[in-house]
Amino acid sequence: MNTRRKFLQSSLFSSIGIVLTKKTLGASDSYPTVKGKPIVISTWDAGLNANKGAWNHLGKGGRALDAVEAGVMVTESEQSCCVGLGANPDRDGFVTLDACIMDDKFNCGSVAFLERIKHPISVARRVMEKTPHVMLVGSGAQQFAVAEGFTLEPQELSPDAKHAYEEWLKKSEYKPVINIENSKGHGPFAPSQFDNGEWNHDTIGMVAMDTDGNLSGSCTTSGMGFKMRGRLGDSPIIGAGLYVDNEVGAATATGQGEDVIRMAGSHTVVEYMRQGLSPEMACKKAIERVVKIKGEKAKDIQVAFLALNKKGEVGGYAIHKGFSYAVKSNDREELVKAKYVMD
Repeated sequence: MNTRRKFLQSSLFSSIGIVLTKKTLGASDSYPTVKGKPIVISTWDAGLNANKGAWNHLGKGGRALDAVEAGVMVTESEQSCCVGLGANPDRDGFVTLDACIMDDKFNCGSVAFLERIKHPISVARRVMEKTPHVMLVGSGAQQFAVAEGFTLEPQELSPDAKHAYEEWLKKSEYKPVINIENSKGHGPFAPSQFDNGEWNHDTIGMVAMDTDGNLSGSCTTSGMGFKMRGRLGDSPIIGAGLYVDNEVGAATATGQGEDVIRMAGSHTVVEYMRQGLSPEMACKKAIERVVKIKGEKAKDIQVAFLALNKKGEVGGYAIHKGFSYAVKSNDREELVKAKYVMD
C-alpha cells in the first residue's frame, strides 16, 4: 500500500511539475497567428537580394511557399563562390548542390549531391509535389530533374571558383575559417585569403510568413568548399537545416553542418518556440546545446540559427560574432547583426 501511495504521490507531483514548467516557459496550447503582415528573413548579407525576390510574391499577397523558392533562386543565380553552380567545388573539382523546401502542411522535398542543375531548390519542390519521396540524391536526383524539364548546365567552374580551387590544390588543406562567408560581399573569400588557401562554406536559408499567416521555408547550398566527394551537411536535411511547423514557427541553420545534424538543429529551435520561447531565445538555447556538445572545439566552428514564429517575431543567434540575417516586411528592410555566445 505504501508503495502504491508513494507512486501516486510521485505521479501527481510530476504532473504538477510539467504544468508549472509550461507556465514558467510561457507555453500555451494555442499559438495566435498574425495575418496581413507578411515577412521574410534569410541568412547572411546575400539575404538582402534574396528577400527582394521573395517579396515579389509576398508583397502581392502570394504564398510563402512560392516566395521562399523564388527568393533563394536569386542567390543560386549569382555567380559567386557561395551558392549555386558558381560555387566552390569539392576536392575532386566538381560542384555539388543541396537544397530543401517545406510548406505549411509538413510537405517537404529535398535534393542532395546534385550536379549541373542551376536551381536545386526548384528540383526539391518538384520532389515534394510530384513524388512520394522526401529526398533524392546524386544521379537519381539529376535524372529526375532532367525528366522534369531542367537543363543540364556545362560542367565547368566559374572563374572565381576555378582560381580558388587552383590555390587550394597547392596545399590541399581542409581548413575552415569561421565567418568568411560574411567577410566580403556574398562570396566566402576576401581577396587576400585566396593566396592563403583559406575557405569556408556558405548557405542561404530562408523562412517566410504570408498574408494568410502561413509559413514556409527553403535552404540551398554548395556545401563546404573542397569537401570530400559525397559529403553532405545539414542544408538538405529536414529537421536539421530547415524545419517548419505552421502551428508554431519555422527555423533554418547555417554554419558547420555536421554539428547542426548532431542535434537536429532547426527542429530543436522550433520545439523551443513551442515551449513559449521567443525566436531569439529559442535560437540561443539551440546554440548553447551545440556549444555543450562540442566543448572546447566550439571555439573553432561557427553555427547560427534563424527563426520566425506565428506572431511574426524574428530572431537569430550564433556561436561567434559575425553572423547576420536579412529581414523584409511592409515596414522593415535591414541586415541585422545577430547576438552570439562566445567572444
